[in-house]
Amino acid sequence: MSAPPEHGSSTPSSPSNTPSAGAVSARDLGRVERPPIDKQTFAIAAGVVVVFLLVGAVWPTQLKAGADAVLEVVVGDFGWAFVLGATGFVVLALVLAFSRFGRIRLGRDEDRPEHSRASWIAMMFSAGMGIGLMFYGVTEPVTHLMTVPQNDAGAGSQAAAREAMNYSLFHWGLHPWAIYAVVGLALAYSSYRKERVGGFSAAFAPLLRGRRGRGAARVIDIFAIFATLFGSAVSLGLGAAQMNGGLTEVFGVANSTTVKVLIIAVLTVCFVVSAISGIERGIKWLSNTNMVLALLLLFFLFVVGPTVFMLNLIPASAGNYLTALPQMATRTGAFGGTEWLSAWTLFYWAWWVSWTPFVGAFLAKISRGRTIREFVVGVMLVPTLVSLIWFSVLGGAAIDLQRKFVEGTGGADIAGIADQESQMFTFLQQFPWAGFTSILVVVLVAIFFISGADASSIVMGSLSSYGVDEPQKWLTALWGGLMGLVAIVLFFAGGLEALQDITIIAAAPFLVIMALMAVALVKDLANDPKMTQPKRRHGDRRDPRITAADTEWESPIPVAIAPTPPAPGAEPSR
Repeated sequence: MSAPPEHGSSTPSSPSNTPSAGAVSARDLGRVERPPIDKQTFAIAAGVVVVFLLVGAVWPTQLKAGADAVLEVVVGDFGWAFVLGATGFVVLALVLAFSRFGRIRLGRDEDRPEHSRASWIAMMFSAGMGIGLMFYGVTEPVTHLMTVPQNDAGAGSQAAAREAMNYSLFHWGLHPWAIYAVVGLALAYSSYRKERVGGFSAAFAPLLRGRRGRGAARVIDIFAIFATLFGSAVSLGLGAAQMNGGLTEVFGVANSTTVKVLIIAVLTVCFVVSAISGIERGIKWLSNTNMVLALLLLFFLFVVGPTVFMLNLIPASAGNYLTALPQMATRTGAFGGTEWLSAWTLFYWAWWVSWTPFVGAFLAKISRGRTIREFVVGVMLVPTLVSLIWFSVLGGAAIDLQRKFVEGTGGADIAGIADQESQMFTFLQQFPWAGFTSILVVVLVAIFFISGADASSIVMGSLSSYGVDEPQKWLTALWGGLMGLVAIVLFFAGGLEALQDITIIAAAPFLVIMALMAVALVKDLANDPKMTQPKRRHGDRRDPRITAADTEWESPIPVAIAPTPPAPGAEPSR
């Protein structure tokens, strides 16, 4: 992600704002006809992915066995790192928001938000929705209801229902959005406050100086590509599985690996075409339409479902979640339950970590001009509230049906459906217009699939192009195709379980990178002029636009830029 064009300008009367030799500003990048490619980053990352695909295609059983062995080590020996890391990001985000750092603006001192608060919240709402909530909105609460996470309550009991809601909100509430908030904050601060060019790795500037630093930056971008690729492959797998479940329920299509692979192949072509065709407005329109359709589905289920129970569930779940949060946030499996943690909490934390390059960049781009306090509070609270309402409506209705089945008073055995991808549609069958709502869910998942994968492929193209906003189209298409192939190979190697296992393995090293990013961010903030310089008084003529620009950071982009032509009537430089 680059700084905005106007941030690349310098003030003649302010030598401190003059870029170092060889630096390329975001303004200069606008005159590059063909975005450059970081050939080493691209070659290494793409080469490793191709080798992975070949191994998975030729030896799928061995790939699954090897992944299981590595996963056992990661979960058994380093599961605590995921738990402490995720909780540490929550603590860090809150400290930054409510300490004196919260006054720092993500941009120059005179910058103000580009988007209204209502638009900003709406865009964050769109980021908070996706295939994951569609897939797990029903499945997770009823699964926890019948397989209690803490093993201290009877399956289907009232206590189990409370635990089910607690863990559903735990996995979709403050923790994932704190992870996104810290990364988005680091990227926004680096691009808009420090005015650095270079994309994801530029946020590590305080730790990356000199030639060794440039090599380390390349390693960071490579691991960011791996994290994004495998995290996105999980979303593709979940989306394909749920679409297959819907087609089976409505049209009787076979629920098989072959059908799922065909769905992935068709939709991969769709999102690759959208990514290279420049129809961003069309995708934006589809995404906004998807948000409206998701809200309509939510409202419909709220009306036809157990409305009073849902209304009671919202405040009760919020209170129970906050009360149980410290215990859930520090559960490591030291006293058992490692298998459950691996399947749920550790998978979720790894999944969120793998999505941080994409979601963090998105949050950064829409938040220029806001203060750190406003950014953190908005990013953590708004999506958490969305998750609270979503799970209280869909999960609450599913829990009500499942408990009635257990008590023998009607309902439906949703948790008893072996294929998780079909549980949403079994749930919808219990309400009016089941055929229509089932088709609606399939359409929602398809659009989330296309728009999310579209953005992910562009992010991977950017990561292998020195962080430019618009990488070359063939590069974006290639990464999109590789992402689809990874999802297909993992389906043949072990289905959704293989996708989840590989995500945890790929996210493990990236968790270390995120910890280093947090260190770099804190180091940057501690040296911010807002913290180190006396407060300005009325009449102070210092230019507020150069208060924090990093003049020592040199752009890694090796392109020859034509000098800016002099303004008409200006004296030529000597």
